Amino acid sequence: MSIRVIAGSAKGRKLKLVPGTGTRPIMDRVKEALFSILGAQVVESSFLDLYAGTGSVGIEALSRGADFARFVDNAYPAIKTIEANLELTQLREFAEIKRQDVLEYLSAPEPEGFEIVYVAPPQYQNLWLETLQRLDQFPDHVAADGLVIVQIDPQEQQPVNLENLVAQQERRYGNTLLWFFERPTN
Repeated sequence: MSIRVIAGSAKGRKLKLVPGTGTRPIMDRVKEALFSILGAQVVESSFLDLYAGTGSVGIEALSRGADFARFVDNAYPAIKTIEANLELTQLREFAEIKRQDVLEYLSAPEPEGFEIVYVAPPQYQNLWLETLQRLDQFPDHVAADGLVIVQIDPQEQQPVNLENLVAQQERRYGNTLLWFFERPTN
């Protein structure tokens, strides 16, 4: 399997994969659909890539004109892969990488929320639900009118009770579900 940057300044660049089987990179057609839905919202946005893995989604956002992306992952091989992929795409100056447990990271205050937050944790561990609940509990990580996108296997989906985030839409691509939530300004 190979992954690449689909559009923008780094279009066509092949990205390195995280060694081993601990990550599941997003398929190109799902990534293409995601960024088609996001459209111009990505331009000049701040992007938070949680459980970043290869960094492919945040790098795609930067390539398409996001101002800044922060990548959070706890695994050392993922961090090294993100660093290498940012160098490959010449987007390192627009990025910050944090090696930290995502739930721990989300428990600390965030002075400025991100316009787009992407959540793609390891499957079948309910980490997506814990992460979504943490983002709802500490909503300062999401800018007013910001989006949270959760990538899960459709079999993992279950009802969620949230106070600060509102489910907007969901899109299914084979065994991948993209579920969009918004933080309304009230």
